[in-house]
Amino acid sequence: MPKVLVSDPIDQVGIDILSQVAQVDVKTGLSPEQLIQIIPEYDALMIRSGTRVTAAMIDAATQLKIIGRAGVGVDNVDVPAATRRGILVVNSPEGNTIAAAEHAIAMMLSLSRYIPAADQSVKANKWERSKFMGVEVYKKTLGIVGLGKIGSHVATIARAMGMRLLAYDPYLSSERAEQLGVHLVELDILFRESDYITLHLPKTPETYHLINAEAIAKMKPTVRIINCARGGIIDEAALAEAIQQGKIGGAALDVFEQEPLGESPLRDLGKEMILTPHLGASTEEAQVNVAIDVAEQIRDVLLGLPARSAVNIPGLRPDLLEKLRPYLQLAETLGNLVSQLSGGRIESFNIRLQGEMAASEGQPIVIAALKGLLSHALQERVNYVNASIEAKERGIRVTETRDASVRDYTGSLKLTATGPLGEHSVTGALLGDSEIRITNIDDFPINVPPSQYMLFTLHRDMPGIIGRIGSLLGSFNVNIASMQVGRKIVRGEAVMVLSLDDPLPEGILAEITKQPGIRDAYTVTLSS
Repeated sequence: MPKVLVSDPIDQVGIDILSQVAQVDVKTGLSPEQLIQIIPEYDALMIRSGTRVTAAMIDAATQLKIIGRAGVGVDNVDVPAATRRGILVVNSPEGNTIAAAEHAIAMMLSLSRYIPAADQSVKANKWERSKFMGVEVYKKTLGIVGLGKIGSHVATIARAMGMRLLAYDPYLSSERAEQLGVHLVELDILFRESDYITLHLPKTPETYHLINAEAIAKMKPTVRIINCARGGIIDEAALAEAIQQGKIGGAALDVFEQEPLGESPLRDLGKEMILTPHLGASTEEAQVNVAIDVAEQIRDVLLGLPARSAVNIPGLRPDLLEKLRPYLQLAETLGNLVSQLSGGRIESFNIRLQGEMAASEGQPIVIAALKGLLSHALQERVNYVNASIEAKERGIRVTETRDASVRDYTGSLKLTATGPLGEHSVTGALLGDSEIRITNIDDFPINVPPSQYMLFTLHRDMPGIIGRIGSLLGSFNVNIASMQVGRKIVRGEAVMVLSLDDPLPEGILAEITKQPGIRDAYTVTLSS
């Protein structure tokens, strides 16, 4: 039975889901050294924000298949190291959407009305109404940086409160912005015109210290900044200095560059600064939601099923995954086939989407084809997570092309592998929803379903050759399930494809190639 380590506190409902398929060990508060010591025992790891999954831990995790982060961000996971090892990393991008959005709105309102400072004043037996004169958010301009699920929900709430909405998100379409009632602008315009700025984007090299002294200098002196996204997006020293000098109206932070927050000038800024200890996802509902979401994904992966929200499988969004699943299987099968036909090192690999497939999302299909290409040699070491990296490390030049003019099927896929031994290509298509057909081998037309054991021959189209191959296989007690021949011209070269019930015995391939008229022969073994 698989083993799952839960190294941070999660809701019991998540543990119950994991227990359906695995032995679950809950061990929280372990040191990095203790985690490295025990991680080789486990097939899956479930964490929140407390555990740091380092490259050293990943190197020690010899059985690990999946890391599940019960939350949105994966800043505490070395995703590149996991990807290189073929370990899936999943999160819960929607589980705490409502909680995080509501916390950002709460921070904005609390900052506008100085609610935390007023609360402390009353509790200190004071009555300082004039000291806490606030401002209204109605008709103010809110600049939203990042319009993902959380930013979009913030926009919906803020619009209902009568705010004018500006947004910066280079990946958002104008149609989606119009649906949300936001005006897309460049970042400099957002900085200059906003009365409030709320951040909803990941921390990346591009977003690190996005809010710095230079950015603050462009803002209104009354602007209020809210960050419930990720620490490090704001230069905290520059922010503290700006508030101290009255260059901005205030800030409310739920996340920090170093957590827990240590010695910091942010602590000494009075009512213009609100600090909370990373509470964005801290609602009962959110904790249940993320625990269920990630536990279900870990369960599915351990059962051999795909995950919904993998962060290190490029292009495989849940909606695309379901739609493209038959095409991914087609790509993987053809990749495996052309790899075995090539029979050696591959220098370049072209994936051509033809007909209706030319309009499909290409990246997932490319990844599936690479997985098939490399799986014969690498077996369990290659998967959808690391296929692109394995290909790059082997110096394989990968290209993707499209040709919508091909009309032989509603859509087809052609894979071409080139190496020192020459070039081989295979083309395939889907019949119905999921039935795979191999339709072309090295530009010879055929129409055969893939089978576990196959024999391909390149031969001269001449009388008697098919009968001789059949008799030879029979003498070795090999049963033929089906046979088809593809040729371009009569009595020219031809390809024969045999589906076999059993693998070829050792030595028979050499006997086949000795037959008159046989130019070459290849055996292929595909997954059953």
